[in-house]
Amino acid sequence: MSIDSPKEKSEAIKLAKQLERKGISDKLVLEAIASVPRHEFVDSDLREYAYLDRPLPIERNQTISQPYTVAYQSELLKLKPGEKVLEIGTGSGYQAAILCEIGAEVYSIERYEELHNSSKKKLNLLGYYPNLFYGDGFEGLPEYAPFDKILITAAPEKIPEKLLQQLKIGGWMVVPVGDRRVQKMTIIRRTGEDTFEESLHGDFIFVPMEKGTEK
Repeated sequence: MSIDSPKEKSEAIKLAKQLERKGISDKLVLEAIASVPRHEFVDSDLREYAYLDRPLPIERNQTISQPYTVAYQSELLKLKPGEKVLEIGTGSGYQAAILCEIGAEVYSIERYEELHNSSKKKLNLLGYYPNLFYGDGFEGLPEYAPFDKILITAAPEKIPEKLLQQLKIGGWMVVPVGDRRVQKMTIIRRTGEDTFEESLHGDFIFVPMEKGTEK
């Protein structure tokens, strides 16, 4: 996807360079940040802030994550084009667009029907066609498993066991784990049928991951 407006294209490139200075080094991630029109994923009243490195509110008291956080999680995935990735929490659709831009085969679940519908409309209008589902992220998509990578964009207090079982052996999950105050960015690697390895990658603040669905 290319950004039509020269002004917004310049801002997206500037944002990517800012994230690179902050330590993001994955070229595919930086190219995606510079290419995806973040302003299309925020409310029209907030478009002037779209390319600042800050989270912004969206519907249902949710947020579009800070670009650094999106880039950091994406970098931890170490995605290769063609890999099959499950995203838990479609939200605005921006993270899904970044994953699509990198070339992943994207499956994404959203528990709020309003967000599911609006993100699908936005993504398709922009030429992104991930596989989007309205459902409970804690359940995942067992019928489409196994996944090379799983990305969770909300914070569970504990790592969801059902999602671990949907990882392929050799694949990994990136998830912020913790209570409402602060979470540890965590990578869980599936090393065997029943074996996993865990590593921690800094403190972050995400909205809580909640069970069930809402209209």
